[in-house]
Formats: sequence, structure tokens, C-alpha cells
Amino acid sequence: MLQLPSPLVDVNWLHNNLHASQLIVLDASVPPVVPGYESLNSEECFLAISGARRFDYDKKICKQDSSLPHMMPGADLFTEEVRKLDINSDSVIVIYDDVGLYSSPRAWWMLRAMGHQHVAVLDGGLRAWIAAGFATVDSLQLDPDAGNFEANYEEDSFCDFSVVLSSIDDSSCAILDARSSGRFHGTAPEPRAGIRGGHMPNARNLPFPKLLNEGSMKPVAELQEIFNEFITNDERIITSCGSGLTACILTFAAYLAGHRNLSVYDGSWIEWGAPSKLPVVTD
Repeated sequence: MLQLPSPLVDVNWLHNNLHASQLIVLDASVPPVVPGYESLNSEECFLAISGARRFDYDKKICKQDSSLPHMMPGADLFTEEVRKLDINSDSVIVIYDDVGLYSSPRAWWMLRAMGHQHVAVLDGGLRAWIAAGFATVDSLQLDPDAGNFEANYEEDSFCDFSVVLSSIDDSSCAILDARSSGRFHGTAPEPRAGIRGGHMPNARNLPFPKLLNEGSMKPVAELQEIFNEFITNDERIITSCGSGLTACILTFAAYLAGHRNLSVYDGSWIEWGAPSKLPVVTD
């Protein structure tokens, strides 16, 4: 039985186990909207780790009737789409993206939220794989066999605006915002038209790049030091960002640091910052 050494694996571990029968490799790349972050792949040049399948939470593995991007779907749709990737209940899954470590943690959190424990993120992603000199292919695996995955949704893994609103004045809950300091304080524009600047009352700013070293996750001891500045061990952590994507980097890092009472605000700022009566502050 293949065993993951950690929720974060390096390229050497993946290379050594790439042909294990239980292993499934998923590409969860999403074009970044954060300045300074760029996809490695393009329409003109595409590279992938051999055998990787596309985990598309922008168009397929998402709520289909939502006006918000890549919202978490229900268990039935999730089961249907994940089975198409030949994922079984005993599959060991490693997820990467082509930025480094950007969009893969959301796929990791989605799978964990649906009850799958044997899942990890590839530290440094596709860029680290290529930098190590390991071989790539020019396409993803298409039309794999059907798996027997069965989703078992843990509803507290994601939350909506009503939960966040009720948690603003709750001393047992820390709301952490992964956006830049400028967006958090309303001094930098939001990338989406019509969205207000600022943040939720009592939210605290933890820009996700502070958890990374050039596309790889910082060591656990450093992550623990960072989170100790924001929370105590018994606090619930709700993470937010622009659209619920980089919030999952914070959630992933908090998990590595030993925290387990975790939830992602799925609508994030694209929902909260839209014109509404939801409170916004800039101080």
C-alpha cells in the first residue's frame, strides 16, 4: 500500500513513486490573477507530468448554477466528475499546478472536504519537477477509466457569508485574508470591476506569499511561527481571498502547522465586496 509521507510531497518522492498502481497525479492549474505570478504553460507550449489528469474546478468540478467562480459543488456532481478521472476510494493523489504552489491547495482542500484523506500537494509544482530534470510530456491523460470514488462531504470545510458574518465578533474564530495588503486596506484596486475595496471587520491580513519561498512552502517551523502571530491553537480559522482560491494556500499551510479547525469562505471577496449591506472597513 502506497503511503504519503505528508500532505506536502517533494518532486523526488513523486518521481520515485510515479508508476505505483495506486497513484493518481492531478494538474489543477488555473491562470493566476495575482500580479507577479505566471503560468508556465501556454497554448503554444504545454508540459505535464506523465499520466497527469486535469482537475478542472473552474468549469467541471464546481457548482454549475452559481454566479461566483469555482464554487464547491455538491457531493453528487463531485463524485461523478472525480470518478471520470479514474479515482478510487483507495487512490493516493498528488496535485500540482504550473505556477509553483498556487492553485493546487484548493484541489487538495476540495478532495479532503469530500472525505478523501490520501491526497497531497506537490511542493513547487511543475516548475520544481522540471528544475529537478525530470521528464515531461506534452499533454494530459485523456479519457481514463472510471473509478469508484464516493464523496462524503464535510460541510464545515467550506462556509458561506452568513457563517463569516456571525463569526466577525467571535473571539474563538480568526478570519484570515490572503489578499495583498493594498487590497485588504482598500489602497489598491480590486481586479474585478464593481468590487469594493477593504476587508471584513476584525479580519486579519496574511498575504499568501508570506507562506512561500519561491513557489515552495516554507518549513513547518516557520509556518507555525507565522500562525502563532494570528491565532491560538483552539481557535477556528476561516480563510478568505479574492475568489476562494489562494485562501486555500492559507488553509493548507495552517494544516501543515498543525491546525485542524479550518474552513474556507468559498464566496470570498468577490461575494463579500460586491455592492451589498455586508460590512466593509479599510483600517
